[in-house]
Amino acid sequence: MKRIESVDTEFKELDRITGKLPESISKEVCAFANTEGGEVYIGVRDDGTIIGVTDLDDVMTKVSNTLHDTILPDIIPFIQIREEEEEGKTIVKVTVSVGTERPYYLRKKGLVPEGVYLRRGAASIPVNEAGIRSMIMETSGKSFEESRSMNQELTFETLEAEMEKRHLEFGFMQMKTLKMVGGDGLYTNLALLLSEQCPYTIKAAIFQGCDNAVFRERKEFGGSVLKQLKDAHQFLDFYNKTRAAFLGLERVDQRDYPEEAIREALLNSIIHRDYLFSGSTIINMFDEHVEFNSLGGLVSGLSMDAIMMGVSQSRNPNLAAVFYRLKLVESYGTGIRKMKRLYPKAGYEPVFQTAEGAFSVLLYNRNEGGEPAASAYLKIKRMQDRDNSFEQVKQAVYQFALEQGAVSRKEAEEITGFKSTKAFRLLKEMCEEGKLEQKSNGKFTSYLPKLYG
Repeated sequence: MKRIESVDTEFKELDRITGKLPESISKEVCAFANTEGGEVYIGVRDDGTIIGVTDLDDVMTKVSNTLHDTILPDIIPFIQIREEEEEGKTIVKVTVSVGTERPYYLRKKGLVPEGVYLRRGAASIPVNEAGIRSMIMETSGKSFEESRSMNQELTFETLEAEMEKRHLEFGFMQMKTLKMVGGDGLYTNLALLLSEQCPYTIKAAIFQGCDNAVFRERKEFGGSVLKQLKDAHQFLDFYNKTRAAFLGLERVDQRDYPEEAIREALLNSIIHRDYLFSGSTIINMFDEHVEFNSLGGLVSGLSMDAIMMGVSQSRNPNLAAVFYRLKLVESYGTGIRKMKRLYPKAGYEPVFQTAEGAFSVLLYNRNEGGEPAASAYLKIKRMQDRDNSFEQVKQAVYQFALEQGAVSRKEAEEITGFKSTKAFRLLKEMCEEGKLEQKSNGKFTSYLPKLYG
């Protein structure tokens, strides 16, 4: 039976003039090692016609050397090179097993979409950056900051300067201790965050008035997260005005925002954000308040109540440890409570909001204490209370489903007081969150509870 190219089969023929291997053989082997394995037959045309090879030993040596020299990590332990006889002709069969150090990539391209491939059908296709990061974490079983960086061409001028300023040694051994270098001797994503090549940024904007209709100033800060911290802090500090008031004959100067509160909110947005998201941290300053919006909600298993009690579980503990070593943070789990303490007599505490994939800190302007500031605060507080109430409604529906074994849309309407369309949206959202599972039986649809949390 004539073979055809497929998800686990690829044909290659030597150059008819030079006898060289096609360069694409490395791409195909990478794709097989990154997917489910496969076989490359050398001496077979794309249509399955057997043409064979003449110098078997030379071809087998070239295959071994080529794959060793062009693919990283070392692919050789996961390949077998054998000769086969087909239709009276000699061909070379390269059997590729799934590698244990995925993703495998082309050395000259690096860990980028042009260098990493997967097998899909009879084709080898490039993997996007999100897929590469996911493959690294899946294979290593490590967190983002401990996983191997896709960029290994890193420099650390800012970090070196900060270490020198504090009379701390900095070299390869120190990088290993800080977990900037993994057991394989390669830079981790922690090193990427601390390097000048860090791809994540902070975007800050100053608006005129109480909404985002009119820009006064905007900046984007890049480079090492240490440099971003310094640059963003200087930017916000410039717009954190000092205003004077008089108590009797005594003049009292007060900045719009407590300096420590700005600092803590900024540190929080850098240390605790989820760097699996590629977007920027967003800081918006209005006349009445400033917002810090970072990607990544609370770490799984933690609640806002637990955070307020002082419980701390950093998403990036190694990054937090570097900041602690540099004396940029005093201790773990104190930032939010410190921000609350900095507003003891202001009348309105900072507002902390969390949603799936996002966390927000709002600090209000102490020198805009009139009705506009109050209304802005109350508006945000009402939104937060509404979100909390909606979660309580979901919990009531879920509890009913647990007790009764299922809940219908009609029952959801009775429990919540919602109209039909809104009750349906709530049930659909709970299904998407993994709390309920939709089950249809003819015209009747019910929603079964699933264990979650």
